[in-house]
Amino acid sequence: MGTQVVGRAMPLAGHRRLALLLGTMAGAAIFLVALGVGFTRDPTLVSSPLVGRPAPAFTLVTLTGETMDLSRLRGRPVVLNFWASWCLPCRDEAPLLVAADTGYRSQGLQVVGVIYQDSAANARAFMARYGQTYPGLLDPDGRTALNYGVFGIPETFFIDRDGIIVTKKTGQLDAASLRTGIEAILK
Repeated sequence: MGTQVVGRAMPLAGHRRLALLLGTMAGAAIFLVALGVGFTRDPTLVSSPLVGRPAPAFTLVTLTGETMDLSRLRGRPVVLNFWASWCLPCRDEAPLLVAADTGYRSQGLQVVGVIYQDSAANARAFMARYGQTYPGLLDPDGRTALNYGVFGIPETFFIDRDGIIVTKKTGQLDAASLRTGIEAILK
């Protein structure tokens, strides 16, 4: 008269725990795959919609009080570097930019630094410390950085003689990436 239980059914709470465990494991697996893919990519190769397009125009004031208009540099290749005195990678790349400024000047190259979220006094001290003779431009409202899509410094844009951005380097320049960028705009 009694019924025999052949197998034991899993209580409802057990199903929930199993579903939660499987969901957590699947989420962790997806996260680890995404993390692995991220580590295989070069973080400095951030695409920019500006590459291949005319460089956004700007007129800014230098640390010496002169006005500089990007359009006046048309016909010259330009290395446009966004930097700040508080930026540690900017300190490491500064000597490379100074060397490029002096080494390629005879080929018409113009190096320009746009000071990003920094004071004029700190920028002047930085430029003196590293012997920068190329213009340091104040961007007090950050409009130029915004127009170039700068989201972290240093960022460097390589602009050809026609005013077209040929390439962009996000992060600290090294000698090879600087040389490659310059060679692309000297053509």
